[in-house]
Order: sequence, then C-alpha cells, then structure tokens
Amino acid sequence: MEDRGRGTRPELGEMLDRARVVAIPLRARFRGVTEREAVIFDAPGGASEFSPFTEYGDAEAAHWLAAAIEFGWGGADGELPPIRRDRIPVNATVPAVPAEDVAGILARFPGCRTAKVKVAERGQSLADDLARVRAVRATLGDEGRIRVDANGGWSVAEAETALAALSGFDLDYAEQPCASIPELAELRSRLRAAGRQRGRPIRIAADESVRKAEDPVAVARAGAADLLVVKAQPLGGIARTLGLVAEAGLPVVVSSALETSVGIAMGLHLAAALPDDALDGACGLGTAALLTGDVTPEPLLPRHGALEVRRPRPDPELLDRRAASPERERWWLDRIARCHAILSQADPQPGG
Repeated sequence: MEDRGRGTRPELGEMLDRARVVAIPLRARFRGVTEREAVIFDAPGGASEFSPFTEYGDAEAAHWLAAAIEFGWGGADGELPPIRRDRIPVNATVPAVPAEDVAGILARFPGCRTAKVKVAERGQSLADDLARVRAVRATLGDEGRIRVDANGGWSVAEAETALAALSGFDLDYAEQPCASIPELAELRSRLRAAGRQRGRPIRIAADESVRKAEDPVAVARAGAADLLVVKAQPLGGIARTLGLVAEAGLPVVVSSALETSVGIAMGLHLAAALPDDALDGACGLGTAALLTGDVTPEPLLPRHGALEVRRPRPDPELLDRRAASPERERWWLDRIARCHAILSQADPQPGG
C-alpha cells in the first residue's frame, strides 16, 4: 500500500485497509466493562487507535476518530505538537474492587505513589468506598496521594456526605463527583465553605463535564472545578486538547480512556507537550496494567512510578491473537465509516 502524505484526512478506504479490531479482557470490571475493544491502525505516521466506548453515539465517537487520524496521519500541518519531557509520572488506578483486592491491584503499578480510586459504583455503598480507600491508604502509607473518581454518580447531597466521610484520608481531589456543571459548582461552593473551617477544601476535578460536553471549557468558566482531567481521544486529538487547556486556564491531569498501549502513547504525547505549569501531579496513563494483554510485546506499563514517552509498535501475532470476532469487526468498521462521514461533512477537504 502506498503511503500518503501526512497532514490531510485519509480516505475511508485507506483507513479500513489499515484497521485491525481487537478485544482484550480486563483483569477486573472497570466502569461496567469486562472486555476492551479497540481499532488499531497501521498508519503512515505510526500506529494509532480508535476506541470510543460502545455506548457512545457517532457524533461523539467522531472526535475519537479525529484524534486517531491526527496521531496516525498527522495534524493540520502534518506534524504533532513538540514534546517537552520524556517521562510522565502516573497514578495507579483502582477499580471498584473489594478492599481485600486493593493490594494486588496496586502491585501492578510499581513505584506509583498516587492512586485514583473508583467510588460511587452502582450497587455498592459508601461503606464499600470507605473500605476500599482505607485499604489504599494502608498500602500507600501516609505520604501517598489518593484521588477518588465517582464518574458523576452522586447527587450534591450524596457527594457532600461521602466526601466528608472520605476527607479523613486526605484526598488529593474528587473527580466528577456529580454529573452536571451546576451540581459541581454547588458542591464546590459547599466544600470551600467547609474547608475554611477545616483548613483545606477538597478540590474538584472535572472529567465527563469536559470530554462529553459540547463546550469543554464551560465547566472552567462556571467556576465549577479546580482542575480538569483531559483525554486525547475524546477531545479530538492532541493539538485541540492543548488549545482547550490554554483556554480553560486551569491545571490538568492527562488520563487514558482505558486504551491499549497504542492509545496510551497518544495520551503520553499530550502530557509531554503540555507546559510545565499546566500539569497537576501524576497522570492517569498507567491503565494498560488493567488489561490482561496488549497489542505490543513492549506495553506501556509503569516503572518506578512513571512511563517513558514512546510509541510502541503493534505485533502482528498479538493482533491476530487479540482479534475480535468477525461480527464485532464488522460493527467497528461500519462505525469508522459513519464517523468518517461526519468528519467529512463538518470539514470537507481534499482526500476526505
């Protein structure tokens, strides 16, 4: 196949020819998912990934395809933004597992001194959250940093109660405790009032209010968050995310969308390209450790609490071993076609 120049959107046929669909089981259920499906592109600029979660509609998933095109075929000028650092500190990610499983999860993140803990899981209680966070604190020790992520699962009242109970574990921040921007603003106001009495309010980080919003910067303008969690694929790519971070004017943590190491590499490039004063501690890019396998023999797994900024090459044998069923492959290829059409209608260009 002839390589095309970088910097323009590839034709649909080329993308489909370069696509491999994989399915990789997770070590533990994560945000309701037990198997991660993804499309890996053998692109001219290096391997790229398209992996919006299956419940996302085509309009939202098209942002993920735009990111895959940028990373694999180049941005508007054919080049990716330059990087400023070659290693990125990362946090451990603890799914909503029983407390007795926490130590085993953290062992998969060697050297990580920050942990993000899933809370507000459907079907679980605040007691389950407290036990899980307590186990993380016991494993990390007093110097470790703990973040909790509710994925918008609490009301304002529930979040206020839960965070008051969790505050004894000295939380770094609470990620997306409530679903809407007005709720986040109200909760932040309440936490700041309570924090003035205790000495330090719990910070609010926005995730879904950034990556799933029509206006990703609205949460910052509303004063509803102290920092933002940004992800390269959902936000349409590295260059667009850098622009949104600059516009928001808040510190950020770069996180993954439960990708293979190919998608993680995109997030690493984003984190490495951010200005020094934009990053707020360890990034959530160590999640390849939650997969039972990968598409490369050299996966991006944490070492000494960090990831090297590099671009792993998929292995043909591993792509074959992880191949999705023919039915799922067809589903994903049809999805690419629909998303490609959305991008073409929004921004017609030669080669699109």
